[in-house]
Amino acid sequence: MIVYPAIDLRAGRCVRLRQGDFTAETVFAADPVEAARRWADEGAAWLHIVNLDGALGAGGEAAGANLAALERIRAAVPLSVQFGGGVRSLDDVARLLAMGVSRVVLGTVAVRHPEVVAEAVARHGAEHIVVGIDARGGWVAVQGWTESSQVTARGLASRVAALGAAHAVYTDVGRDGMLAGVDVEGTAALAQASGLRVVASGGVATLDDVRALAARAGDGISGVIIGMALYRGTVRLAEALEAVRVAASSGGNDAG
Repeated sequence: MIVYPAIDLRAGRCVRLRQGDFTAETVFAADPVEAARRWADEGAAWLHIVNLDGALGAGGEAAGANLAALERIRAAVPLSVQFGGGVRSLDDVARLLAMGVSRVVLGTVAVRHPEVVAEAVARHGAEHIVVGIDARGGWVAVQGWTESSQVTARGLASRVAALGAAHAVYTDVGRDGMLAGVDVEGTAALAQASGLRVVASGGVATLDDVRALAARAGDGISGVIIGMALYRGTVRLAEALEAVRVAASSGGNDAG
């Protein structure tokens, strides 16, 4: 199971939001390269990076600053990157992969234009494409979580699996940034129902959350994204990585 430290980018800075609320922002690093180096030094193999301005639908200078930050992170640390936010077209996918991104997350476009998911998988392979399933009360939220769709999380997961997708990130929006505990059962149920390899996101508060997810790796939970807990210090990255290693050695991570 992969542990992904989160780096959320807004106007080129590393920030965290509470429940996706763009008015509830905390800046943790003016230069996100500092955060990337910290997680690399503490043992991370992957980063989960989000272009918040792109996810909201904003273009221009702010979104451009986030892409520039991505380039600087890629140059500074030898880590694999999972990147999402504002990816709306096949050209966007190709551009990010050309920049060295390992996996591209498709969120809003997966709901509104699922054919883009199918074509992205066909062109680039299922290992390079991740579907972002962000749910509030079971319904998928889009456009930077500012709008609700008429699609359920489980319905979207089944749809994209049928299109050839193999990976998803599942976020319980209500828990995100709140240190309220991760939705272990919901994540496992989504993975089991769809057959997708699902990364859990939103609400990780303590090492027990990481251990609980690692114990369910056999159900299809393939990773965990940790944001606020790392930045607030309620979870130490080295301890999270060790918890996953222990689960793997005991056989609890046979799907990781």
